Amino acid sequence: MDKTVADLATAVAGIEDGMTVMIGGFGGAGSPIELIHALIDRFLATGHPTDLTIINNNAGNGHVGLAALIEAGMVKKLICSFPRSADPVVFTDLYLAGKIELELVPQGTLAERIRAGGAGIPAFYTPTSYGTDLAKGKPVAEFDGRPYVQERWLKADVALVKAETADTQGNLTYRAAARNFNPLMCMAAAETVVQARRVVPAGGIDPEVVITPGIFVQKVVEVADAQQEEDLNRANAVYPGVA
Repeated sequence: MDKTVADLATAVAGIEDGMTVMIGGFGGAGSPIELIHALIDRFLATGHPTDLTIINNNAGNGHVGLAALIEAGMVKKLICSFPRSADPVVFTDLYLAGKIELELVPQGTLAERIRAGGAGIPAFYTPTSYGTDLAKGKPVAEFDGRPYVQERWLKADVALVKAETADTQGNLTYRAAARNFNPLMCMAAAETVVQARRVVPAGGIDPEVVITPGIFVQKVVEVADAQQEEDLNRANAVYPGVA
């Protein structure tokens, strides 16, 4: 039952070409920077993985984290709500050049599609996007006199998640807004890989405060001094080298 792994490289070793990967975060909160960078390191060493489909709230900022993953040429498609955020220059340039696909999803719909994937609900109806380009080609039904658009679940091969505390069995707590997408993604992925600021023995977390039960987690690695995306961007950081 011990789900801890020794290092970041081991944590991301199972991610292969063509996989769909959910990456947690709400802005920079909950963004697993170290796991993302470890995945880039693996790509630079082996040429894999490539052709990834990434599900995230935004398109990354600056030249670190998700933006660095995209800049490395590892991402084929991005499913997100905010492709235009603080500094999305990497995604914007590649999208305008036709080198990356985008599926735009309203934020509440994105969260619900992920939740549906984790709950085993293949589709649901929402009024959001009705009458817009985002609803084109999707089934529409009327309920109580109002039109609703059918949205399909979102599932992933792997979720990369940042937690505040984990125990060795994979039970998790989160800090602040890191709770927004990470718990949903844990449920919707076939494999969940977690970086946690602190890893404690089994029983070291009060069961009453556990947000994600360990049944949804497969790998845990401790990253005591995790970096924050906003701090890295304020310092004009670039990963892995000069842009």
